[in-house]
Amino acid sequence: MLLKYRTFELKLKHPFKITRGVRTSNWVVLIEIEHDGIVGYGEASPSPRYGESIETVQNFLKSVDLSKFDDPFQIEDILNYVDSIQPGNTSAKAGIDIALHDLIGKILNVPLYKIFGLNKEKTPVTSFTIGIDEPEVIERKVEEAEEYPILKVKLGLENDEEIIKTIRKMTDKKIRVDANEGWKTKEIALEKIKWLQDQGVEFVEQPMPADDLDSVAWVRDKVDIPIIADENCVRLWDVPNLGKAYDGINIKLMKCTGIREAIKMINTARAMNMKVMLGCMIESSVGITAGAQISPLVDYADLDGNLLITNDPFEGVKVKNGKLILPDEPGLGVKKLF
Repeated sequence: MLLKYRTFELKLKHPFKITRGVRTSNWVVLIEIEHDGIVGYGEASPSPRYGESIETVQNFLKSVDLSKFDDPFQIEDILNYVDSIQPGNTSAKAGIDIALHDLIGKILNVPLYKIFGLNKEKTPVTSFTIGIDEPEVIERKVEEAEEYPILKVKLGLENDEEIIKTIRKMTDKKIRVDANEGWKTKEIALEKIKWLQDQGVEFVEQPMPADDLDSVAWVRDKVDIPIIADENCVRLWDVPNLGKAYDGINIKLMKCTGIREAIKMINTARAMNMKVMLGCMIESSVGITAGAQISPLVDYADLDGNLLITNDPFEGVKVKNGKLILPDEPGLGVKKLF
């Protein structure tokens, strides 16, 4: 098998602001794995929050030698080898995982969701993300999200109430909140979440820093809406410890090394009676479609990273009235545009 990759700059429709900063574009690494003339596509969208960058992804991929494998169906052996090269590097590993799954689907001439025995009609409705911004920009974003019945709203700074009030003036749509670790004390988090309950918010994601699990548990005992772990939930080994503080987890392929581990995390969370959400980074339709292929397994989806960009180099999963519509082509079902 031959591994190839290239960097690509995804351009955002709007500056995207969360508690950790603002950006106007996002660099990703587009990956190809070729076997007997068939090419599988993957993507790595690195996050500094998890110790990655475009440079670390490229350096990691340089160290991967797939020529020692001549059977792409030996996915356990291949991905165990990839995971053993270095710790971390989760998005780089996810890119390889995604490309391998695309490849075996194409070899079998079967869509990925069918390989996993899933019903494409059971895909969830994805939320549409609105970043932290000024009221007039928030209003424009709400208008642009007209087709999406669920809004995911980034909070965690000083203008939280202003953002929610601006949205509630325009719509009574379902709102999910992501604070991205922005509320630094349990008292602040409790006050914020109690207010958000009254605004009809469905759940709150990662209200406090990931290293303060006890404070999240304290808050959860005093509120009436679910709290979902994101930054606290990176890989499979994180999940068993989260039940004491969280009602659910947000799995992202770029955090967890890809589809193979995501399914293990879903099954573990289910055994703990926890809700499961599939999220994403800013990604092209390669990464988003990969997540969408296993979305019938989860309760919530936030798979909109490709909807926030202007220059998607692929097409794949579609969205109709917010619902994820899976392609029927083999593998991921994505088509390379440029």
